[in-house]
Amino acid sequence: MTDAARQRLAALSKQLVEGIPDEGTFEDIPKIRHVAEHSPGQRVKGKVVVVTGKELARCIDFLWLDLLMAYFTGANGPIGIGRASAHQFANNGARAIYICDFASNHLETHKREIESLYPNVDVHTRKFDVADEAAVKAVCEEAISTYGRLDIMFANAGIVGKSVIFSEISAEEFQRTLQVNTIGVFNCFKHGAIAMQKTSKEKPYPRGSLIGTSSVAGLRANAGSTDYSASKAAVVSMAQTMAYQLAGTGVRANAICPGLIETGMTLPMYQQARARGTEKKVGQLNPTGRGALADEVARVALFLGSDEASYVNGQAWAVCGGLSAGHPFVPGKLG
Repeated sequence: MTDAARQRLAALSKQLVEGIPDEGTFEDIPKIRHVAEHSPGQRVKGKVVVVTGKELARCIDFLWLDLLMAYFTGANGPIGIGRASAHQFANNGARAIYICDFASNHLETHKREIESLYPNVDVHTRKFDVADEAAVKAVCEEAISTYGRLDIMFANAGIVGKSVIFSEISAEEFQRTLQVNTIGVFNCFKHGAIAMQKTSKEKPYPRGSLIGTSSVAGLRANAGSTDYSASKAAVVSMAQTMAYQLAGTGVRANAICPGLIETGMTLPMYQQARARGTEKKVGQLNPTGRGALADEVARVALFLGSDEASYVNGQAWAVCGGLSAGHPFVPGKLG
């Protein structure tokens, strides 16, 4: 057997090597077979998390759970998806969380809060820019050297782009949006996937979950500017292509596509609506009839990062209140 063949065999997931076991019968019918553990309790018990990001600038959040790593934008932001996701992972059994961001004025506050709510979780803060490939590689290697594994990476970059028509966007402005929203996610996916395929005594088979934050703007037109929409469409494409390139390794790649979520990026719009007394009109064009909270996206990230999503791969998962399900319409004028 060649070295390449041996490496390929070593990179196969547990399910491909051992198969999914028979669980016996109940009376004369087979019992339900499982890949994930039963889920009434903590869904990511014992995993290691990293959350990093810089909302509205170069950013991405990391969440590492005892055997897991995730990146999210807005780890520093008070109302970002990164912070909300860190809480969901901690509440669901994370062993350690690295909260990282280019901006750091709230990181220590987040650390104290998480430690007070979830005393069994070790919380660490890091300050760096995930658009810097060397920094992303270093934090992945730190997870491997410290915990012996990496299992989840959530790459949630976030700048809004240039809110003008394409003819008024310079090449330099377009490039900057791609650098934050796309290259940052690529760095996380690349080095996260490499780390997830490393095995150890604690982790005899490769596995992991890559999660990138895209947007409904990456699925449909008129939800963002040209540079923003292009950068988010690229995240969907990366999740799809990398899912195939990682075939058989147990490493999954998916994109989350949020709609209108109240985060630091959209806060000015919410504040203006509240000042005018029109807050209830925010999000009225989607079937749910409202905007969303960061926690509603964080719970999808939790699912995609857990073994419960073991057969979800290469997908663009919209969390948009139904906005991407149809064509825009004026409420009361349908039909």
